[in-house]
Amino acid sequence: MQYAEASQRIHEFRKEITDLRKKIRSLQSDHAPEPVQDYEFATSDGGVLLSELFGDKDTLFVIHNMGASCPSCTLWADGFNGVIDHLEDRAAFVVSSPDLPDQQKKFAASRNWRFRMISHANTSFADDMGYKWESGWGPGVSVFKKSEDGLVRVADADFDAGDDFCAVWHLMDLIPEGSAGWEPKYSY
Repeated sequence: MQYAEASQRIHEFRKEITDLRKKIRSLQSDHAPEPVQDYEFATSDGGVLLSELFGDKDTLFVIHNMGASCPSCTLWADGFNGVIDHLEDRAAFVVSSPDLPDQQKKFAASRNWRFRMISHANTSFADDMGYKWESGWGPGVSVFKKSEDGLVRVADADFDAGDDFCAVWHLMDLIPEGSAGWEPKYSY
């Protein structure tokens, strides 16, 4: 197949993906939210409630991160660090992991992360949200809303290599061989 023909077909596939995202957003806005309790987390500054993480926003992104032991979760977090100002202009943002606050603080400093972190160690939060799997902790994101009626989860998505939440994979998809077995590392 010639480059121009392949490029046109790829463009059509990307339009289908855009259309699917519109359908996903529509379904997300039409379903009933899931009420959640006001969990308490540990931070390097002490305990904090889920409701307090919103600050002055009505929406909160909580990233379910597997912790410092996971190079892929580190890759996602490195990417979020680059867009944190944009995200926090619209909603509150925090990364949750099973690591204890002192471990989180040290690892975040080594990566120059600028976002807030909470530890869900010794809580049922990750399990209740569906991010404790048979194999251990699972990565993903949950979106919460805060209203007079309480806290609700309005959306969530698992993370996996090649997902929409990490630009690295999509850029590598433009290389004919794709990632060619490349895996994220802590340093290069």
